[in-house]
Amino acid sequence: MTVTSRFAFLAAVSSLACLVQPALADTVPTDELAARFGALEAVASMSLSPDGRHIAYVAPNGGGGEVVFVADMVAGGTPKAVLTSNASGTKLVDCSWPTDTRLICTIVLSTRSAGDVMTASRQLTLNADGSDMKVLTRQTNSRSLRPALFGGSVIDWNGTKPGTVLMLRDYVPESDLNTHLASSLSGLGVEEVDVVSLQRHPVEQPRKDATDFFTDGHGKIRIVGTSPRTGYGYQSGVVSYSYRLKGDGGWHDLGKIDYSDGGHVRGFEPVAVDSAQDVVYGFDDAGGRKALYRIRLDGSLTRELVLSRPDVDVDELITIGRNRRVVGTSYATDRRLVEYFDPALRSLAGALSQALPTKPQISILDASADESRLLMFAGRDSDAGTFYLFDKATSKLEEVLSLRPQLAPVKLAEMKAVSFPAADGTMIPAYLTLPVGSNGRNLPAIVMPHGGPASRDEWGFDWLVQFFAARGYAVLQPNYRGSAGYGNDWYKENGFKSWRTAIGDIDDAGRWLEAQGIAGKGKLAIFGWSYGGYAALQSGVLDPGLFKAIVAVAPVTDLNKLRADRLYWSDYGIVDKMIGTGDHVKAGSPSENAAAITVPVRLYHGTFDSNVDIGQSRLMADRLKAAGRDVSLVEFPGLSHSLVNAAARTQLLSESDALFRKALGL
Repeated sequence: MTVTSRFAFLAAVSSLACLVQPALADTVPTDELAARFGALEAVASMSLSPDGRHIAYVAPNGGGGEVVFVADMVAGGTPKAVLTSNASGTKLVDCSWPTDTRLICTIVLSTRSAGDVMTASRQLTLNADGSDMKVLTRQTNSRSLRPALFGGSVIDWNGTKPGTVLMLRDYVPESDLNTHLASSLSGLGVEEVDVVSLQRHPVEQPRKDATDFFTDGHGKIRIVGTSPRTGYGYQSGVVSYSYRLKGDGGWHDLGKIDYSDGGHVRGFEPVAVDSAQDVVYGFDDAGGRKALYRIRLDGSLTRELVLSRPDVDVDELITIGRNRRVVGTSYATDRRLVEYFDPALRSLAGALSQALPTKPQISILDASADESRLLMFAGRDSDAGTFYLFDKATSKLEEVLSLRPQLAPVKLAEMKAVSFPAADGTMIPAYLTLPVGSNGRNLPAIVMPHGGPASRDEWGFDWLVQFFAARGYAVLQPNYRGSAGYGNDWYKENGFKSWRTAIGDIDDAGRWLEAQGIAGKGKLAIFGWSYGGYAALQSGVLDPGLFKAIVAVAPVTDLNKLRADRLYWSDYGIVDKMIGTGDHVKAGSPSENAAAITVPVRLYHGTFDSNVDIGQSRLMADRLKAAGRDVSLVEFPGLSHSLVNAAARTQLLSESDALFRKALGL
């Protein structure tokens, strides 16, 4: 197998990233380094046409927003920009290929309404050269009784004829005032849509309680999920699933899941139907950890355990191509590992590992219709990664595009799996990243708790970690109790009801760094995003002064306010149960205990954050100021939870580093 590079794609996206230099000096200015790490990824998403000839990818636009490029992978040449979005509150998310010559692209629109951030999605369809663009999402009209926020995702790329797809549709009832033409249909349904003519016809009539539909990848609906609402319109947190026998129009009970407490998902959760085996793959509990099962859809409901682990959750199903063929599963121990069911792919994975020995994280992103050409991505902890195209017939692996070209001259640090003891003796898994060339002793150090809390850190490239390592910090990422991926006992009662355990583990991470001599005495800081930001602030309440400075990005700061923020949203009941009631709510709210925090605090938040309302940071800033504490809040107008903006991220990195250096006496 050979690795080649035919296309000079970097020239096409040079305006999207800093021009690289031959080498970076050790004394590179902080602002330049922050700009390199704060720059957005050169590719947000990438897909391969059914014939394997073209790719489409979404990239950041030099002037803001996003641009869609299409490249000919056979003829070569400069990729062509076919669609651009730079309007405030509008984001191009991804593009895929319903045919060899046409694209479907998703846009997300955000705005503030009555104090809340509202988001809506729409699907566009256009030719691969950018012509004949149309709105694919079924539009509402002046009689519609509510807006349709959901744009309708494609659930099957194979309709009854070429050029048609199956799409979810949010049916909106209409007022019948002064008309006999109003539609009373309401709920989620499925339509077959022609991506050129926009002709459509219903495949599944809408159901008010429907949550999702699953196809077999060949145009047949096999599973539906339904969930009743409470009298106030809130989600129940229980989804019942029904399935169809092959060639049968009726529905039969499959099972249900229960996530009503906002924490564990209980029951069999279907993910994908395998038409050839006539089974559905999904996840369910096995000995307190998530495992992969398959259930026969032939009427017998015969259930088979496919894979479980005694140490971690099996939590990802791998599918390939436009038929979404199930080919494997994966799980994360110290590193994420993949087990392929398909013998040919298992053999290919081994060959690719030999061809790319320095990039062990290899994933298949897309495939041509016949699976003869595969779009792939490979990277590692010290390499942000590269896109490749593999041709099975020639065994040729072609380099397509680097994900972060601006980091090419920067030597990145290695991430090492470690564990440390919590106060009660429990060993907490974590990842430690030391500066390149460091002896790992007497360093300034940062504890960086992950968000979620229903998440976990994994081995691999992390732009935040790598920036701070490049600035000379040791960075420790603890998978504290409350993290996902390690089973029900580890997850506890999520990160809010059991916050004392989670924050205790995070604080113990800092103590371990000092005890090991990795962190110099008095040289600890903490940085967190989302729940990680909450944890960073709450660590200053639980153990004042352990960390000498706190940076919290988009943090939850008040649990009762978090509950109130969801009052008029359908998930209010679930959030209410997730937070719970009792003394832990006030004690676990940093804003209620702001006076306990004795160190400098910096808050960063986007004004269009629909995950955590910016009011959380504003409240925290006000309470800290009232207590006479050193605090500042930076608001980023129009940005969402992830702050997907190079200037904002650069400012965040530069200012956080300056705060830490001052607080730690560097």
